Amino acid sequence: MQIETTRIAGVLVVTPKKFSDERGFFSETFRASALAAHGVTHPWVQDNHSMSGRGGVVRGLHFQAPPHAQAKLLRVVRGSILDVAVDIRRGSPTYGQHVAVELSAVNWKQLYVPAGMAHGYCTLTDKAEVIYKTSDEYAPDSEGGLLWNDPALGIAWPVVTDEVTVNVRDAAWPRLAALQSPFEWRG
Repeated sequence: MQIETTRIAGVLVVTPKKFSDERGFFSETFRASALAAHGVTHPWVQDNHSMSGRGGVVRGLHFQAPPHAQAKLLRVVRGSILDVAVDIRRGSPTYGQHVAVELSAVNWKQLYVPAGMAHGYCTLTDKAEVIYKTSDEYAPDSEGGLLWNDPALGIAWPVVTDEVTVNVRDAAWPRLAALQSPFEWRG
């Protein structure tokens, strides 16, 4: 398992090894000790599976506020997505900056998104399926978000705004300048 750091502290790109033969393939997609070597030691308490029927679907940018803040470990088992994590930890040297990584069933990459990030993705293919672990259970009263297409974020989404499929809630989140972030950088 290869684990790479990114320009935002705590965000990791994880690439499991995949062993193929005439039967198909085998891959160890999660190993706690490998992530622990990079400071990820919290337990995982919930698994989610999302399917988007077409390309150009944007989900996010979401977060859960403390005490139900969530870290996530995402992977794609069908199709591909552009996965994005935005640092919303007040006082962070990378506050408002993002990491964007293509995750696909072909490249087999995963993205670890620590708590303190607004997270979302755009489907690059039809029938994209995403499986992800979370470090806390879903808590609707702790939900928050950041407007996915806020120009201040500088995210190069691979979709034209007029052609995107996004739900009403995700289209109404505040811009970064108006966000009252519940997270603080602890360096």
